[in-house]
Amino acid sequence: MDNRSDVWRGVDAIKPRFIELSDRVWATPEVCYTEARSSAEHLAELRHQGFRVTESIAGIPTALIGEWGEGGPVIAFLGEYDALPGLSQEAGVAEHCPIETGGHGHGCGHNLLGSSALLAATAVKDWLAANKAPGRVRYYGCPAEEGGAAKTFMVRSGAFDDADIAITWHPHSFWEVAVTPSLANTRADFTFTGRTSHAAASPHLGRSALDAVELMNVGVNYMREHMPSDARVHYALLDTGGIAPNVVQAHARVRYSIRARDLAGMNELVQRVHKIAQGAALMTETTMEMKIISAVSNILPNTPLERTLHRIMEDLGPPHFDDADKDFASQIRATLTEKDIASVYYAIGMDPTDRPLADFLVPIDARRNPLIGSTDVGDVSWVVPTVQVHAPTVAIGTPFHTWQVVAQGKTPAAHKAMVQAAKAMAGLGVKALMEPELIAAAKADLKKRTTRTPYVSPLPADAAPPLDMSLA
Repeated sequence: MDNRSDVWRGVDAIKPRFIELSDRVWATPEVCYTEARSSAEHLAELRHQGFRVTESIAGIPTALIGEWGEGGPVIAFLGEYDALPGLSQEAGVAEHCPIETGGHGHGCGHNLLGSSALLAATAVKDWLAANKAPGRVRYYGCPAEEGGAAKTFMVRSGAFDDADIAITWHPHSFWEVAVTPSLANTRADFTFTGRTSHAAASPHLGRSALDAVELMNVGVNYMREHMPSDARVHYALLDTGGIAPNVVQAHARVRYSIRARDLAGMNELVQRVHKIAQGAALMTETTMEMKIISAVSNILPNTPLERTLHRIMEDLGPPHFDDADKDFASQIRATLTEKDIASVYYAIGMDPTDRPLADFLVPIDARRNPLIGSTDVGDVSWVVPTVQVHAPTVAIGTPFHTWQVVAQGKTPAAHKAMVQAAKAMAGLGVKALMEPELIAAAKADLKKRTTRTPYVSPLPADAAPPLDMSLA
């Protein structure tokens, strides 16, 4: 019996509902921890498909789990549906054209991500039902991937404790198994408190919290020369203390994102940034409070799952794009720079081509030069063997977190790629259900990687999901 072909036909049979789901989520972009309508759409579809639903996972109102089946292994599919601020954009338009000035937009393609993962989970559910096979399929609706670390809180709550493998995907320029490492990341707020005074008449009586923030930023900039070359530190000013220059600012707050190759390196860098903040407070005679908002671990690879997924994607092939798909992708590419396009090819170790859309599978052993970010999938990968698909939802070279991604979020090409990603994920899910030795090998690989360095949550014990994060 060709189980993969059966589940792939199953994906095709039900895909229209999930393409419509993706488009509805695209039309209601909601940022970090505010995804009420988007999660409700996923919740309604889970109930329509007969999943058993658990809501408010880890105390997060927009996090949910849908499960179907009995006994056997638990195959987890990870979905996301959060958007990004300031990226409002008309769909299918190859020029910057916001729908709403300052509005949100799906600049990382999570409208596609969650819908495709749910499509894969539903297809595997239908396959289990048709074959009367033991096993459970579970869909995790995960909010706030963009800086909110929802999966880290979900992992800490035990939501993944009994999952056997986890499968997910991400929109991308290429068709490939995601083998690129990620950076561990902490987001922390540094709040300085000083003393207000008249900046002209009695400046000597004031103690400027804004000066403290500026001195902290200077100190961190000097630190950059003395940190690992693959570490990253960025900041955003959240509170500058007011708009009156003739008043000494008594309060100011800055948010830092601190990234490093692994948890140990990240924790060391966080401590160094904290010391710089303490020094800034000392220099300005202000007080300083540090609060960790969110944190994620680096991704652990899983060789058995990656190699099996690669073979499935090889057999399945990339999405089939027609001339209309390629024409619009070419229009988008005309808005990009040569460096945009060259950088994504450099990341997979290939010379640039004129292809507007990826119609090939990137070799799993390609000589990559990865462009590294962070994701809360990392924490899942430390407790469950995890693997990811990359599928070409955008014109090659499209930088993510841009209006160009939003413009392509409802195109036929993006829909084709999300369906193909669902087929790859569902194919792997069915193979794992039929071959317990694959799950055993994946678990052995994870155990080997964590024996020397067991998982420790990067979140402080008292950290709660920052549900008001987007309002900061």
